[in-house]
Amino acid sequence: MGTSGEEWEKKLPHMGVASCPAIFYLAKYSYGLAIYMFIGEYHYTLDDKGRLSVPIGYRTALSDGAVVTRGLDHTLFLYPKEEWRSLAAKIAALPLSQADTRAFARLMLAGAMEVSMDKSGRITIPEYLRTYATLSKRVVVSGLYDRLEIWDEQAWQAYVEKTEAQGNEIAERLDPLSI
Repeated sequence: MGTSGEEWEKKLPHMGVASCPAIFYLAKYSYGLAIYMFIGEYHYTLDDKGRLSVPIGYRTALSDGAVVTRGLDHTLFLYPKEEWRSLAAKIAALPLSQADTRAFARLMLAGAMEVSMDKSGRITIPEYLRTYATLSKRVVVSGLYDRLEIWDEQAWQAYVEKTEAQGNEIAERLDPLSI
């Protein structure tokens, strides 16, 4: 069986697991397909041409292509192409009559650019995205489960310090989510 989601979606209902995404991914893993989960914090130098090394452990997950776009908090989001297609479809399905929907779609979709890795495992970040995220030479690539975020190193450090100082309050606000 191939690795496309469509093939698995046809097969898994007969296995009794298609209704549960966690089991769906477990079933995919059980049948030898690669599953990725982006975690961790990596510090890199952005070269003069805007090239950035992708963490070695994530290169396989991005080997079929990736999309970099404007993220929230003036960061960049980097998605594997398949994950991006899923997110883009969800954004496109939002009601066009809502001003916030149009604004968010413009932020995410119009700002997006397909990227591929060179032989050294680097991607080139377009200048308009480097400007949006105010990226300097030193950047941080942070793994957030289904995406990587690209931050200017100083902005990341300020964000981490602020978030760590508020960690208990944030956890209490999230308590209803049973985290």
